Amino acid sequence: MNRAAPIGIFDSGVGGTSIWKEIHSLLPNEHTLYLADSKHAPYGYKTKEEIISLSIKNTEYLLQQGAKLIVVACNTATTNAISELRSRYSAPIIGIEPAIKPAALQSVSGNIGILATKGTLSSELFHKTSKALADGITITEVVGEGLVPLIEAGLLDSPELLPLLQKYVQPLLRANIDYLVLGCSHYPYLIPQLQSILPDHIKIIDSGEAVARQTKAVLEQHQLLNNSGDSTRLDFYSNTGTETLELLLTEFREKISIELKDF
Repeated sequence: MNRAAPIGIFDSGVGGTSIWKEIHSLLPNEHTLYLADSKHAPYGYKTKEEIISLSIKNTEYLLQQGAKLIVVACNTATTNAISELRSRYSAPIIGIEPAIKPAALQSVSGNIGILATKGTLSSELFHKTSKALADGITITEVVGEGLVPLIEAGLLDSPELLPLLQKYVQPLLRANIDYLVLGCSHYPYLIPQLQSILPDHIKIIDSGEAVARQTKAVLEQHQLLNNSGDSTRLDFYSNTGTETLELLLTEFREKISIELKDF
């Protein structure tokens, strides 16, 4: 495999750019190719079979573009499809799961909350890993219905968003949580709003940094770290529109390429 080949990343939409930012920060010399499958967002209310089919389609597109490694930057796709992807393809495939373990290890109250999609919370893999990782910890699960479409539309400051978040944090506050796990790669874009309505003692945790560290470790393991010295290519494809990608990636605008493309 060519070390200079890109890292392929896909998500049900634009949310996985929160993961991309962590990967690019840790591995600035790596070329990346990001797919935003916004046409089919959100994945959280699709069947397991639909999620697997979309994940296969996205993975095959990235591999056809020469990706050396695939990052499934979507919690729902990871929990429902990653076993199928790993059985089908020889390329390394990295998934993203809610950061339950670090939250459970650091919790003082013994109560943590998770805000995620229905597709993640109802998956077999989520229940298996959460049971194994959070022994003795009470987990309060909340489905963030309606949040992904607002983020996909770039409506981070919309009048609809804050009331939704206020509604979703109420059961978390009643459960006396001290850690809130964000179980969807879209949700880190809601951290400022969440911080404005949560008490200061509640810490918010997501999986971005852990995924970036795992990506680096796997590239090292397979001797695939890019050492070519070429100018880095940072390509983003969306199959609906590019406006929200441009909004979320404003700080990188001079370095990246964003295209509307069917895949």
